[in-house]
Amino acid sequence: MTPRQKRMATVAAILVGVGIATAFALQAFQKNLLYYYSPTQIRAGEAPSSRAFRVGGLVENGSLQREPGSLEVRFTLTDFSNTLGVSYTGVLPDLFREGQGIIARGKLGDGGVFVAEEVLAKHDENYMPPEVKDSLKPHAAAAQAMNKGGT
Repeated sequence: MTPRQKRMATVAAILVGVGIATAFALQAFQKNLLYYYSPTQIRAGEAPSSRAFRVGGLVENGSLQREPGSLEVRFTLTDFSNTLGVSYTGVLPDLFREGQGIIARGKLGDGGVFVAEEVLAKHDENYMPPEVKDSLKPHAAAAQAMNKGGT
C-alpha cells in the first residue's frame, strides 16, 4: 500500500467513525425529545400513542378526584376548546390546584386518558408555562375568569 492509499484509508475510517457517532447522537436526541400538545391537538389525533409527550392546560374546577388511601389523582385538563382526562400517581406539586395552569409529561392510556409520569405547576400567580399560554390565547378571557375563580 502506498503512503497516499494509507492516508486515504485513514481519512475514510475517520469519516465513517464521525458518521456513526453523529448517527448515535441524533438517535439519542430523538428518543429524548418531548413534544408539547394541547387537549385539542390530542383529541384531533395529532399526539403519538406510543411515546411520551407533554400536555398542558388548566385544571378544570370541580374535576379533581383523589383515591382514598392512595396517591392516585384524576383531574380534567382543558384548553377551553376540549378537555382531557389525566391520571397521576404520586405527590402533586404544592402549587397544584383547580384553575391552575399545568404541564404534565406522560403517555396516552386506555380510553384516551393521559397517564402522567410528572406534573409541573406554575410557580406564582403571574407565571404560566409558555406552551400553555400560547394554546390558551384564543380563550384568554375564559382562562382569566377561571384563574380568578380558582384562587
